[in-house]
Amino acid sequence: MNSPIPASFRTLDLNLLRIFDEVMAERSLTRAARNLSLTQPAVSNALRRLRDALGDELVRRHGHGIEPTPRALVLWPSVREALRQLQEAIVPQTFVPQEASSTFILAMADATAAELMGGLARQIQSEAPGVSLRVVPLTTRDPRSLLSDGAADMALGYFPAVLTDLTGRAQAGEAVSFEHQRLYAGEYVCVMRQGHPLAKQPMTLDRYCAARHLLVSFSGRPYGFVDEALATIGRQRRIVMTVNQFFTAGQVVVNSDLLTVLPRHFVPTTGMGDQLLLRELPLDVPPVHVEALWHRRLQHDSAHQWLREQLLQVAKAAFDTEATGVMA
Repeated sequence: MNSPIPASFRTLDLNLLRIFDEVMAERSLTRAARNLSLTQPAVSNALRRLRDALGDELVRRHGHGIEPTPRALVLWPSVREALRQLQEAIVPQTFVPQEASSTFILAMADATAAELMGGLARQIQSEAPGVSLRVVPLTTRDPRSLLSDGAADMALGYFPAVLTDLTGRAQAGEAVSFEHQRLYAGEYVCVMRQGHPLAKQPMTLDRYCAARHLLVSFSGRPYGFVDEALATIGRQRRIVMTVNQFFTAGQVVVNSDLLTVLPRHFVPTTGMGDQLLLRELPLDVPPVHVEALWHRRLQHDSAHQWLREQLLQVAKAAFDTEATGVMA
């Protein structure tokens, strides 16, 4: 037997949800009104009606914009996905690469960009010459807020804590708002300058821990996945400097006696390969899988699907391995 439809939903004007979605996306009544070709009082009135129907304030004034309530933040992904599905059902959109003029925003570190963007540029020039790409710096190991806010269409990088959280939520039966796809497995190595005092000695764990280290840290936090692996065996290293780019790390190491850890594939792209010496790390570290991460609202977007396919092809060609898809 079907559950009765609540009266509040039977009488709900679904146009209010479209206005709510735009307000949440813009975090501004003025910009939402402009995008919807409405007046600001009309948008305010629509929000008032939706508040009355849902029994929640939904948004509050905050500075020059608005701040969503916890209920609004929970409600928005479902509303946006429902509106997207409705739009696709009524007006199906097909991405035609040769005719497209889309712009995609990708967040990634310089090492990932060096490994993928050349191949992606060739692919786009051939398949979709009107498409543009913007690469923005990846400054966190958890880019979900960046993707939720629409500041990037996709984030590419190493996100172990994010994937663990998404898997746990999915296993607990919670709604998961993000999808991911593995692009390639990166191998990290210890890097030093040619002529470093340790260059002609075996890289033992004791020597490694006693050395002075440089860490590539997007957030500036002096602790990375190598330090986590060292902690599991009761050891630690001394990090005396952090930088936020792999290329900068290479430049510093060439001109100092610091050790760093870089992706093996990245070293030749720096132009400093003949000045750098690579050594295997003297401890076991978990595999570093580079993933593409995006918001679920883009899962069935034909343009986004096309972009993901191009990235998989480029990664497969660059690393000569089979990139496998893993969906949250």
